[in-house]
Amino acid sequence: MKNKNKLSTIEALSEAQKLAFAPLTFQAVNSLLKLGVLKYLDKTPSSLNELINSLNLTEYTLKTLLDIALLTNIVELNENKYRLTKKGLAFLYDEMTIANFNFVNDVCYLGASELTDSFLNKKPEGLNKFIKKSDTIYPLLTELPDKIKKSWYEFDHLYSDNCFDEVFKIISGEYKKIFDIGGNTGKFGKVCLKSNKNVDITMLDLKENIDFAKDNKELTGCKFHKVNVLDSNPSYPSFFDSAILMSQFLDCFSKEQIKKILGDLSKNMNQNSKIYILEPFTDNQNFEAAKYSLSHISLYFTCMANGVSKMYEQNEMLDLIKDSDLKPVKIHNNLGPFDYTLIEVQKDAMV
Repeated sequence: MKNKNKLSTIEALSEAQKLAFAPLTFQAVNSLLKLGVLKYLDKTPSSLNELINSLNLTEYTLKTLLDIALLTNIVELNENKYRLTKKGLAFLYDEMTIANFNFVNDVCYLGASELTDSFLNKKPEGLNKFIKKSDTIYPLLTELPDKIKKSWYEFDHLYSDNCFDEVFKIISGEYKKIFDIGGNTGKFGKVCLKSNKNVDITMLDLKENIDFAKDNKELTGCKFHKVNVLDSNPSYPSFFDSAILMSQFLDCFSKEQIKKILGDLSKNMNQNSKIYILEPFTDNQNFEAAKYSLSHISLYFTCMANGVSKMYEQNEMLDLIKDSDLKPVKIHNNLGPFDYTLIEVQKDAMV
């Protein structure tokens, strides 16, 4: 791969134009998907006239969109027939590409126009495109329009869910009592109960998310505890002799908020307790596409989620742990297909 800093002037200008028109390119792909063009070409490589007759779309519509598809290598044209490339196939069959695309289109696209103000105001100003009664997206998840909610949950569940079996084995090998902070819809709780129906698992989350999750029959046997971790004095249960999991949770907060959360947890722990922090750290990814995706998720946090958080590097999290009178005692890398990291944390006996 050519060094990006050694591009010729012409190459650099070409790359710049791709960024300048990126929002329009994105929506062109969205139209190709919605109008069924990519799905049809997957099964039937076709000429322009064949597409016009088969899809009942105008020449103008198809030619305009296919021009973009050719330029972006989503389709190729051989012997007067359009065919999908491997890149085009990703939008139909690759689970990560589909989840990312729908998430950006349904959740982030409109709000991204408010990114600059979100940085300046330290608030998710893009959230105002959908609803105006909250400073963060989290209490609103169950109230979002169905399409937006579906894309949000499918995106969120795709990543961490794929390593929950591994995480449960690690935790349950040492602890009988588990607290899942920021449990969302209870996905980790379901894994725990499926593995051991008698497991002592408690899900902690905002009132709105607990009210939504507790009616799920798959969580029968799970306990629930309503709490806002940003309250000045959160109503935590005792975590003595217990495991505390936070799965892709701390990235939802600023560094100062993370230190507060960890400090509050430490006060409710003893030396036999342990915190398990599960995160897809940007610097622990084996593939450029994964790091690219994670870095852009930080922009979602800015304009849509809370205005202050991001996807962190491992060393950033380790520093925050140490600043909170805690100490990392073990690190598990490369969990699941998306290279998650699990950090085991205990109270620092020296403090």
